[in-house]
Amino acid sequence: MNDSNSNNPDGNKIFSGTKEVAENLKFNELGLQGWLNDNIASAGKILEIAQFKGGQSNPTYKITTENKKFVLRRKPPGVLLPSAHAVDREYKVMTALQETKVPVPKTYGLCEDEEIIGTPFFIMDFLDGSIYWDLLLSDKSPAERKQIYASKNNVIAQLHMVDYEAVGLSNYGKPGNYIARQVSRWTKQYIASETQDIPAMNNLIDWLPSNIPDEDETTIVHGDYRLDNMVFNTNNNIMGVLDWELSTLGHPIADFNYHCISWRNIPELSDQKFCQENGIPTEKEYMNMYSEITGKNLDEHWEFYTIFNIFKLAGILQGIMGRVRDGTAASKHAEERGNQVAPLAEAAWGLVEKNYK
Repeated sequence: MNDSNSNNPDGNKIFSGTKEVAENLKFNELGLQGWLNDNIASAGKILEIAQFKGGQSNPTYKITTENKKFVLRRKPPGVLLPSAHAVDREYKVMTALQETKVPVPKTYGLCEDEEIIGTPFFIMDFLDGSIYWDLLLSDKSPAERKQIYASKNNVIAQLHMVDYEAVGLSNYGKPGNYIARQVSRWTKQYIASETQDIPAMNNLIDWLPSNIPDEDETTIVHGDYRLDNMVFNTNNNIMGVLDWELSTLGHPIADFNYHCISWRNIPELSDQKFCQENGIPTEKEYMNMYSEITGKNLDEHWEFYTIFNIFKLAGILQGIMGRVRDGTAASKHAEERGNQVAPLAEAAWGLVEKNYK
């Protein structure tokens, strides 16, 4: 997993584009051809199947047929946790958003019959655009950066204004108490994965439940909204938002705040002068852009959501560390990520002491 607020200037070289399908992720091409013939008659014969390089937890493939290019996203093979790799949920939310102002790839069908290619999958359009991994957008002009950030802001604002009941998503998650449920979830995950005693993390676990703001609301949330989960067109506008695996019904400000943590932990973005000279909005300007579109006031409890999201990020990274401990994660990169847990917890607790003590 790439966390929402890390910056990877070399990501484009490492993660973009396709490669030959890994041996363990190959599937029955004849089965897929039969499904396409039955469900997308205009597709024609499959010419090529390639695997996208990006580190998705759901293997993702580019399917080139005689007449079109598609993307196939499937559950990985093997024994899985019951709620993980929910391609059916991804398909459901992307299909529900087709007629809204939120740009998503067109979906063509979900196949839950494991006999076809071995695991459930869905098919969507291939979007021929650009994916950026560098939050500083080093190879863009200030005007281009400004447009990319404006589009990113507008799209998440539009998502949070979708009437989830009207688009058929009333049962997509539990309405209400999202923050309390998330605090409980990541506390349990952290304790189950704990590898060392981190006093700041213990303090956060005690402090968070009794300081949740009394401003509950429910919208569709993406859950992992970040620059490299978006495809941009040549006008620097988002063509489609990808990777809806963590989406649910949740709290919009928590969702918006999660992708704003980069202003706190990327030194250039926390430097207002740098932002102004490079066409990137400051954190406050970016918050104001969202408020102007949605009418939501972010100021009163913004620091709480920042503390909560840093805590959540620490919980995610501790989970990776737990998998290193249990021998189920490749060590080198995972250990680097795990070493960020204590600094993150200390940064979050520092915000508590600065803003609430």
